[in-house]
Amino acid sequence: MALLTLYYRQDCHLCEDFLAQLQELIADQPHTLILVDVDSNPDFHRDFGGKVPVLTGTYGELCHYELDRQSLLRYLSSG
Repeated sequence: MALLTLYYRQDCHLCEDFLAQLQELIADQPHTLILVDVDSNPDFHRDFGGKVPVLTGTYGELCHYELDRQSLLRYLSSG
């Protein structure tokens, strides 16, 4: 099962759009999706706050700002 973490910010339209696209793409894939508000922790804010939304997998960042469908599908198929 693929592990995905989405670092986002509350009231961020880009983040909301990203999440909607992500959920549609992974709906029929076995996965665990963790949502993390970057403003909830100073470390998350420092590491990801300037480039939200950020999607990571087990081995690091898959994409940020916009959903990279090819990168995500490769990741999902490798797991």
